[in-house]
Amino acid sequence: MKTTAQVVVIGGGVVGCSVLYHLTKAGWTDVVLLERGELTSGSTWHSAGGMHTLNGDPNVSKLQQYTIRLYEEIERISGQDCSIHLPGGLMLADTDARMDFLRLAQARGRYLGMELELITPREARVHFPLLDERHFVGALYDPVEGHVDPSGVTRAYAIAARKAGAEVRQRSMVTALRQRPDGGWDVSLDDATMIQAEHVVNAAGLWAREVGRMVGLELPVLAMEHMYVVTDDMPEVGAHMAATGREMPMALDFGGEIYIRQEGGAMLLGTYEQAAVPWSPRETPWDFGAQLLRPDLDRITPELEVAFQHYPALENIGIRRVVNGPFTFSPDGNPLVGPVRGLRNFWVACGVMAGLSQGGGVGLALATWMVDGDPGIDIWGMDVARFGDWATLGYTNTKVQENYRRRFRITFPNEELPAGRPLLTTPVHDRLTAANAVWGASFGLEHPLWFQEAGREPREDVTFRRSNAFACVAGECEAVRERVGLIEISNFAKYRVTGPGAAAWLSSLLTNRPPAVGRIALNAMLNPAGRILGEFTVARLAEDEFFVFGSHVAEVHHSRWFLAHLPRDGSVSFEVLGLSLVGLSVAGPRSREVLAAVTDADLSTSAFRFLGFTEMDVGMIPARVGRISYTGELGYELWVAPEYQRTLFDTLMGAGQEHGIRLFGARALLSLRLEKSYGTWFREYRPIYTVPEAGLAHYVKLDHDFVGRDAYEAEVRRGPDRRLVTLVVEPDPDDPADVIGDEPIWHGGRVVGWVTSGGYAHHVGASVALGYVPTELATSGPGEDGFEIEIIGRRRPGRIQAEPLHDPEGLRMRV
Repeated sequence: MKTTAQVVVIGGGVVGCSVLYHLTKAGWTDVVLLERGELTSGSTWHSAGGMHTLNGDPNVSKLQQYTIRLYEEIERISGQDCSIHLPGGLMLADTDARMDFLRLAQARGRYLGMELELITPREARVHFPLLDERHFVGALYDPVEGHVDPSGVTRAYAIAARKAGAEVRQRSMVTALRQRPDGGWDVSLDDATMIQAEHVVNAAGLWAREVGRMVGLELPVLAMEHMYVVTDDMPEVGAHMAATGREMPMALDFGGEIYIRQEGGAMLLGTYEQAAVPWSPRETPWDFGAQLLRPDLDRITPELEVAFQHYPALENIGIRRVVNGPFTFSPDGNPLVGPVRGLRNFWVACGVMAGLSQGGGVGLALATWMVDGDPGIDIWGMDVARFGDWATLGYTNTKVQENYRRRFRITFPNEELPAGRPLLTTPVHDRLTAANAVWGASFGLEHPLWFQEAGREPREDVTFRRSNAFACVAGECEAVRERVGLIEISNFAKYRVTGPGAAAWLSSLLTNRPPAVGRIALNAMLNPAGRILGEFTVARLAEDEFFVFGSHVAEVHHSRWFLAHLPRDGSVSFEVLGLSLVGLSVAGPRSREVLAAVTDADLSTSAFRFLGFTEMDVGMIPARVGRISYTGELGYELWVAPEYQRTLFDTLMGAGQEHGIRLFGARALLSLRLEKSYGTWFREYRPIYTVPEAGLAHYVKLDHDFVGRDAYEAEVRRGPDRRLVTLVVEPDPDDPADVIGDEPIWHGGRVVGWVTSGGYAHHVGASVALGYVPTELATSGPGEDGFEIEIIGRRRPGRIQAEPLHDPEGLRMRV
């Protein structure tokens, strides 16, 4: 038995064993897995075992594809039968909107190499003869779906890891974790022994919260009761097997909110019922083992009744077994993976509800991250850092239940889900509500999306097409381009960096040199491979004082990187400001006149140039002001302590009345940035892209060393393989729809790239898409046509726009 190890993995379910296997595969063999009971004895053992490749996030889809391909490998290495069944899968649509969703899924699969086929209800019935085609309008067939034996898969991972040198201990419960001064961990066990480990991985599944609490961490996970039933053998199943020699495919039924697959000669049917019930919402009992919960068929009766209509043969067949067991979920349904901010060498891999679809990919990503310092792939959709401290136990409980109930429901691209809201608000929330704001929420914070006309309900109709917001957003864009608009900007991440080493430290992490005092510089942050970790605005207020502004949703993600690289000599102080600093921005050709009316500061171009940053009084209010705007217009960002924000709002709105000031929200801002071909974090800039690919060379100065510089220079020498481009799209005149992101880009009859984001650019009157295409196509000349973008099943013409559609020389923001 080891008393020291490079890594201790806590949890012997499918995820923990996958992490263990992938660590050994990456060359770390001094690893130990600790399981409090038997392997699989939490949630894994009672799983229905389904696996599929489709996911709303293409990067997660890639990991799911990897997971399914992996099973043959671990079966071969371990000699353990995983009972791999790949009969394919059907997604069944019962409405036109759900059919549109399937068209989008098929399109997204094109650049992922997935062979997805849209079929009619009659064709679906050939695959799955139990269904009544009258209840459906179409289906999507995926040949790479199926199911496995959860216990067999878990044991295959464990055996393969042991063969490579790992140790697996069952009936070894962790009772305490203590971090040593050197960053390593003392792992105490229930037999009074201890293992000293360099790294700890929390893959404890149902007990992930409890293990997190051992280190002062409250992870946003909650277990839900989940039921499925297995029928008696059905003659229809036997007849299908006899006629075709193969199993029926799995089926996911949106309208019925059920999944159904063949189980031997019977059928297995599960549902994410509306009468959802959390299990052990505050603390998971340590003595809970390989146990099931009391069945409650009454709770899923509404869903079963729909199933009997959609699959009539089920109505008169007996039920052999009812399985009710707990599974853990995060607030958005995706796993929690990665290092924890502020806890050196502590990693998590939990909340993996779809463990048989995602477990292999989670293990690969985490092991690569631990060994190489980077996951090697873009796993933002799984990163534990997408949640902040605001994701409390109560918030998690509320959002998990919402997510569970919506498991088989469409979330439209413009839809904002209501549970757990409002949570975080700023002092002007009531002012903006009075102005008829339609609210969204991001990283827990409410922010206005757009402003409805007075007297009308502030609500947006959810759709894949243009919504009832279209005309109002157009008006907001017009105000900013022609007069002046005001937007709240508190939903940016804000950091303060101070100390004698601040400039040198920022210089070592960011691609641009630190700005001079009173100036702003645009920056990228790279990983050692030269891929984009973040995009920032850095403002220098004094010799040793900087303010760094970035994406709000990535606040924990980015601050984790900053803190991990903070010098230990105390020469730099790094502070996450959060809502202790809030902001408003005025933008538009009359914004200088508005601000000049309420400050004595000299706002002339010679005194306060573009990308300037200074302190000034605005009315009675002390503010830090930057001359910069994401709209591409003359504009100012004003940052104040929260107690001043309401008065600042009233002051600016009052001064702007004579200039036709209008409030605008995120929808207008995103439309305006398309006209300037400005990218945004998470869409155009994320860790799968590089600076040369994204066209951010103007962010880079090679007069200093920074993380990723060698990789950047190497890519510049050889040239990037792909480039970010702007495309002007011709929507269908009879059914106009704009891109929403993740659509395939066609050229010459083949898929050559993908859309990252887009929409309607109101001021220039064009439908616009940003996306990545091969360099040889991106640089073949302005106005290059021959492109098509697949929008809700239709391929629409597009042409490259070589320069910004609005003010290509950038004169208006510098005036």
